[in-house]
Amino acid sequence: MHLNIQKGYAPPPSKWEELKAEIKAAAAALGIDDIGFTTAEPFLYLKNILQEHRDKGYESGFEEPDLDKRTVPALQSGEQPLSIIAIAVAYPSKMENPPKSEPGARRGILARASWGQDYHHVLREALAKLESFIRERVPDAVLESMVDTGALVDRAVAERAGIGFSAKNCAIISPKWGSWIYLGEMVTNLPLPPDQPVQEGCGDCTKCIDACPTGALVGPGQLNAQACISFLTQTKGFLSENYMTKIGNRLYGCDTCQIVCPQNRGKNWNHRPQLQPDPEVVKPLLLPILDLSNRGFKEKFGSSSAAWRGKNPIQRNAVIALGNFKEASAVPKLTEIVLKETRPVMRGTAAWALSRIGGEEALAAVEQALESEEDATVRDMLERAAGKLREQRAADGK
Repeated sequence: MHLNIQKGYAPPPSKWEELKAEIKAAAAALGIDDIGFTTAEPFLYLKNILQEHRDKGYESGFEEPDLDKRTVPALQSGEQPLSIIAIAVAYPSKMENPPKSEPGARRGILARASWGQDYHHVLREALAKLESFIRERVPDAVLESMVDTGALVDRAVAERAGIGFSAKNCAIISPKWGSWIYLGEMVTNLPLPPDQPVQEGCGDCTKCIDACPTGALVGPGQLNAQACISFLTQTKGFLSENYMTKIGNRLYGCDTCQIVCPQNRGKNWNHRPQLQPDPEVVKPLLLPILDLSNRGFKEKFGSSSAAWRGKNPIQRNAVIALGNFKEASAVPKLTEIVLKETRPVMRGTAAWALSRIGGEEALAAVEQALESEEDATVRDMLERAAGKLREQRAADGK
């Protein structure tokens, strides 16, 4: 047999190249908007970055603590990993007919990444379909999928697999989809050929850094998670006055650095019905949230990824939002909280909100609460609130 070695001859594609082409062609039907391939080589450059991030106290605390696990792809079976498949699913950035937030009917907002069905389910379903697709062709393939809960850094995998470039706001920006994308990955023992990374970048643009409400974007691609509003809205404890003021009416997450990004201009994806927002869930009335039981909270927010931390952070954030709106109609409910609520965080936050709203009724509630409050942190917040309210009264009386 003679091989044709004349000029311009290209060898036939390998079976792995053919499989990769099949996967790419089938991706959309599997519920995947973008797909990329990379090797399972360690992310060596990343370890020092992650260590420095940790040393500076910038971690959120939700990360995998073992930096080797975050940077060295592995299969639980012990098999040698040979490639990683990265996937992206695009989500909407706009809401049709959003309800108005107005005096007497103030509303909060959930970040876009929590609109519609919990994205963990959407991505897991897409990855499960992808696994089945691959196993039909390679029955003994070893495949392990990860969505958010895996050790690897999703953005690092997506960047190396060619989904998009790593932006100054720490998001992955796809040339087609922008940064309104959910990311997942699958580690495999198949030698699938890698894709090339995207060569674009942010250039000189710093709009996200300039717009960050708390200055959490401390530099290009550097995020102090401890100061990030998205992280703060998911914590369960007391927040500083500075952070409470900056939170505005955000109940879960923050989209500011993505909204101001020029790469996202005009990009809105509504082709997946399960990710479309219910306006009354993602822009809910604030006062009713404060009366929700655990069951009521699950009924209203349970299908959203915003529910994963339970009702406490969202109820605290609703109190903060009412304070930031200076919503006078909330004073009776906030009075009830500051006097009768069993959770110290809610009592202290309600005291702060009352001091923002102002008025004699608010001052009377805070002074009454001071008579019986035993928690030191709450007492401190009540005293500061009382001082501020008395100053307001004195100023109004001049």
